[in-house]
Amino acid sequence: MVGGHAGRGGLRERKKQRTREALSLAAIRLAVERGWAAVTVEDIAAAADVSVRTFRNYFSGKAEAVAARHLDRMRRIADELRVRPGDEPLWEALVSSVEAQFAPDEDLDAVPAPDPAQVDGVRVMLTEPALQGELARAHALAQDELAAAIAERTGTDPARDLYPALVAAAAGSAVAVAIEHCLRAEAPTPLGPVLRDALEQLRAGLPVP
Repeated sequence: MVGGHAGRGGLRERKKQRTREALSLAAIRLAVERGWAAVTVEDIAAAADVSVRTFRNYFSGKAEAVAARHLDRMRRIADELRVRPGDEPLWEALVSSVEAQFAPDEDLDAVPAPDPAQVDGVRVMLTEPALQGELARAHALAQDELAAAIAERTGTDPARDLYPALVAAAAGSAVAVAIEHCLRAEAPTPLGPVLRDALEQLRAGLPVP
């Protein structure tokens, strides 16, 4: 499995994961700052202080490098769900797992709104067709892994039961919709409250407003 599970393995695996994260963050930062077409693999490798050969060991191109940020974070949500207390209700555990990845060191509601220029850069970056395809692939991989974690927690079979895939799809969509909502907002909008609201609406069964 590409990238493995964050938090697992020994020192070597953790070092590899840090390199992967550094490359992905560098790819995103440069694409936002310079524009997609102005960024090369060589630029990304240099920004992460590694060789182009090392970049190629992790990613096939810059689109995969950018999408890795989303894939790895969703995988960490699955990992976090696996270690939540067994007697914790599923949706409570799932919400806590999401919060742990989007605001690991502070309350989700305290995460500030992004810089408007950065939001504009991300909007433009996300219109790139190659990146859209890679993000769709990453989303599918992440959803499968989250479904597997949900199946383990609920004692269901993802090959037979709809439930784990449905919950994973709902949770993944809530995250995606919350991010998209914030990116499209006219004024800079903090992700935390929007993401919490999306998850709480799911947990309540999406009642009609």
